[in-house]
Amino acid sequence: MSKHQHLEESVGFSSKTRDYIQRASSTGLYEIRGIGAKRALPSFDDLVFLAGSASRYPLEGYREKCSTKTVLGTRFAKNPIVLDTPITVAGMSFGALSANVKESLGMAATNMGTSTTTGDGGMTPEERNSSKTLVYQCLPSRYGFNPDDVRRADAIELVIGQGAKPGGGGMLLGQKVNARVAGMRTLPQGVDQRSACRHPDWTGPDDLAIKIAELRELTDWEKPIYIKIGATRVYHDVKLAVHAGADVIVVDGMQGGTAATQTVFIEHVGIPTLAALRQAVEALEDMDMFGTVQLIVSGGIRSGADVAKALAMGADAVAIGQGMMISLGCNSETYIKDGEHHSAEADYAALGTKAGFCHHCHTGKCPTGVTTQDPILEQRIEPKVGAKHVTNYIKTLTMELTTVARACGKSNVHHLEREDLVALTIESAAMAKLPLAGTSWIPGVTENK
Repeated sequence: MSKHQHLEESVGFSSKTRDYIQRASSTGLYEIRGIGAKRALPSFDDLVFLAGSASRYPLEGYREKCSTKTVLGTRFAKNPIVLDTPITVAGMSFGALSANVKESLGMAATNMGTSTTTGDGGMTPEERNSSKTLVYQCLPSRYGFNPDDVRRADAIELVIGQGAKPGGGGMLLGQKVNARVAGMRTLPQGVDQRSACRHPDWTGPDDLAIKIAELRELTDWEKPIYIKIGATRVYHDVKLAVHAGADVIVVDGMQGGTAATQTVFIEHVGIPTLAALRQAVEALEDMDMFGTVQLIVSGGIRSGADVAKALAMGADAVAIGQGMMISLGCNSETYIKDGEHHSAEADYAALGTKAGFCHHCHTGKCPTGVTTQDPILEQRIEPKVGAKHVTNYIKTLTMELTTVARACGKSNVHHLEREDLVALTIESAAMAKLPLAGTSWIPGVTENK
């Protein structure tokens, strides 16, 4: 046997796999964690833009305008949502996040003329008061559902599934169910909460149509109705959601994050955002509803380039969750308190991890105060400081988006189109149905040229 083979690790039974088997064997339990998939997946990084040159006229970067205005909910709602940027804040619950974080997100969204979303567990006064435009989520759990709060919201999002755990219900472990969270969700304090995986009010699209009609009547047809699906059978799910009467479809790819779920869900259930977005657009086009029903995509959106690529592929807007958390300090080495940076190294060490590797959202012991209900840790996020960081993040993404759009000759970011993109890998070309760079070949669609 060669010297190399003596030290060669098995691919099928790597150290990671052995750790998993040994942990399962010793505990008889599956792993629960937060954040999103850690495996490499085809993503927007595998696409690039074809900017203007001799054959395409670019716009001058700082002298020619590029509009980012975004309108959502034009199909049936009397009062569609009008945003200054197509970058929105995804649904993350009070419970998963602290009240200070929810207030920070609301303030930042208001600063940037965009929307934020409640998540599970109801609406907090901090979030409603700080958010000019607030989307109210209705989940299978019904936790915190309040018809009066529905009327106070600006749009309603019926959540059928989430990208990190399609087909699975939400989780909030007992260490995060403090007195306030328990009161809002009508739960016993300190007890693990597991949400239902499907809505008790319907078993199919006909029931879903009835539920949408009820919500429209409740809000006098003023509010747009979103339907959010976790990316699995996207083509058929989008068609059913449109048939049921949705104004807006939200598709959440498997790169989406979560506060807590089984690792097996995060890593092995669902399809990448890249493939899900293409299928959603095809469904809308086949129903002649593209542009009539708006499309929001989420799951692993991080940069202005990601936003631009999503819009070019057919999305009207994006929703960002994990990126917002990182903007607030998630996985940072320090947190800001009283205007000074303080090290969080010891707190990470107590969790057995380091900044940049932490996925312990479910424990409620977030070293930077983002995903916690601990009365001391949650003070590590000061709403005004957090809002400033998130505002800067959304502002940067919006500037990057318009920079790319101008380079492609667009005076409106919603004019970006599939023709502006090519793929770098055969996998991404097949998933997005875009030509491989330097060719006209779309795997599975056209002949290889």
